[in-house]
Formats: sequence, C-alpha cells, structure tokens
Amino acid sequence: MSTLKKNITAHRLALLAAKGEIIFHHQDLANLWNIQNANTLRVTLARYVKEGLFYRIHRGFYSLRPLLELDPVLVGARALHQFCYLSTETVLYQHGFLSQKPHVHTFVSAKSAKFNVMDFAYISRQLKVEFLYHPEGIVWKDGVYRATPERALADMLYFNPHTHFDKSVDWEKIKNTQYRIHYPLTLKRYVDFA
Repeated sequence: MSTLKKNITAHRLALLAAKGEIIFHHQDLANLWNIQNANTLRVTLARYVKEGLFYRIHRGFYSLRPLLELDPVLVGARALHQFCYLSTETVLYQHGFLSQKPHVHTFVSAKSAKFNVMDFAYISRQLKVEFLYHPEGIVWKDGVYRATPERALADMLYFNPHTHFDKSVDWEKIKNTQYRIHYPLTLKRYVDFA
C-alpha cells in the first residue's frame, strides 16, 4: 500500500475512532468520509474488509470488531438505524417478569419490523412518536437505550393490556409511569390486583 493510501486510511480510521462507535452503515461512512461516489465507497469498504480493518456484518453494515465479539443488542439497535430502545419481552425476562426466554430481542421504535442479523432475530414494535421520545424510564447502557422494568411493563401493557406476568407487579408504580408517559391507563389491571 502506498504512503498516500496509508495516510488516507489512517485519517479515515481516526475519524471513526473520534466518533467512538464500532458499528456503521455504509451511508454513515460516506457522510463521515465525504465520499459522494457510491462505487468509490463500495471499493474502499471491500478493500478495508479484505485487509481486516472492517468486518462485514450484513450488506452495507460494518464493524470494527470481529462478529463474534459484538453484543447482539447493540447490533440490533444499530441495524434499525433510528432511535429505539430495548424493551418489552427482553427487558421483562431479564428482570424476572416473564419466565420464558424470548427467542428474539425486542425493541420499540417508530417503525414495525422483524429482521435477522447474523444468527440473531429482532422485533421492533412501532410506538407513536408522542410516547416514543418521552424519556421516562429510558436509560443509556452499553451503547444502547434500554427501558427500566417499569417502562418495559408500561410498554407491554400499551401493546397488550392482557399480558400475564410471572412476578408480582407494583401496580401503583406502573400506573404512575403510564400517567407520566401519557399512555392510556390499564385501570382493570389495577382493580384486579388491588
């Protein structure tokens, strides 16, 4: 590789390092590196994959780390390529409210989608924008927004008010969470368990 190519590559990798991200879509890279020609970008990315600088996750989707080292939740969040957060079954299982392990990672975003990346399956449930961006019960952890157990319970009741939970629920907390997010209140659930 010529010195000029090494300098360009080093500069591009420095730009990536400054962002602090490890997973990218090809369009993100085109914008970051200011490459307008799609063929130039395609050839550059193919060369970086061949040289071991990038790892191809999926068409137009790349990583700086080997695929086996990637967190599947981070991959799913980046694959959606829009604001989303981990919620519903995945979070409820992690906190013991559901005993059956979900076979997919569940996200909430502005679009409804079912997709697979590598060997992992994902579902994104569509939530109205007025609720989606409400910060109540959403935390940033390990590069991904995640729902707290209270937010995940409120989300689950929004999508399916008749969901059965395997652990006792503090209905007063859930009612307050629903109220703050402006979700419709699931009054029957509070009465049944009061």
